[in-house]
Amino acid sequence: MLSLLAIGEQTQISIITIFSLIMFFTLLFYGWDYFWPREFLHVLKQRVNSWWIIFIIVLIMIGTKREVLFFMMALISLISFRELTSKLNFNTSHRKTLLIAYIAIPIQYYFAYSKFFIAFLTFIPVGMLVLLPFRSILEDLSKESIKTFSQLHWALMLTVFSLSHISYIASLPNVESLKEGSPGMIFFLIVITQLNDVAQFVSGKLFGKRKISPLISPNKTWAGLIGGVLGSVMFGYVFRNLLPLTTLQVMLLSMLIAIAGFFGDLNISAIKRDLKIKDMGDLIPGHGGILDRMDSLIFSNLVFFYLTYYWIYS
Repeated sequence: MLSLLAIGEQTQISIITIFSLIMFFTLLFYGWDYFWPREFLHVLKQRVNSWWIIFIIVLIMIGTKREVLFFMMALISLISFRELTSKLNFNTSHRKTLLIAYIAIPIQYYFAYSKFFIAFLTFIPVGMLVLLPFRSILEDLSKESIKTFSQLHWALMLTVFSLSHISYIASLPNVESLKEGSPGMIFFLIVITQLNDVAQFVSGKLFGKRKISPLISPNKTWAGLIGGVLGSVMFGYVFRNLLPLTTLQVMLLSMLIAIAGFFGDLNISAIKRDLKIKDMGDLIPGHGGILDRMDSLIFSNLVFFYLTYYWIYS
């Protein structure tokens, strides 16, 4: 099956490796629960089920047509944006302003798909800064204007502008050194980010004592952060052949992905804490909504995109 996908040899090997890891933990957790049932295994089984979902989605995105990647990422941004804005309780008088924000999603991905790099970089940070208040001002609305404009702009930055960088990887120019192409880059980014979450979870459970932000996320510890960084660097070394970088660059990149992913997670946790909710949604059993699974990628993909862009294309 893998030979039919538009991906390189090293990316295929990496896919088989991740498939084998997920299969191993699936058999381990389900077998353990079958012979020696334990309450904590329910959470682990939910996690491994979500890994399968993520793995299949990523495989479809990187192994099929370029258009599929952009459509699926746009859909993920749409769902994430909907999850976040549905919790913000905007005044109904600003519903037309909210509509403008929704229209911005396909426009942003059109710029990414069409390789309009300057428009891609400026449309939401600059363009929507001007356009979001436009409708409300024409209707002479001032009630909750600061809340509406600032929250909508921030929501677009988190769920659309940031995440759209993942799809723009497929619009970057091909260079001779980039043998694995955009599929290898995207697979590396998502795998390291997800494995960082796993390494954080395991090391935090085993060794975590000192909490980093007890009011925002009581489960985040220094041991978890350090374990996530070390695990990410190790996995980055394992999958280093996916990127046209030196070993030192890959290990540095993996470390920064881990740190950025950690604070991306804390960023969404702070928002949820402020809103007094546990999850952004319930689309993924055991993991909440789409945004709850994309929280680490919101920051880590920006670090990955601009650092690899500088190293590869400068």
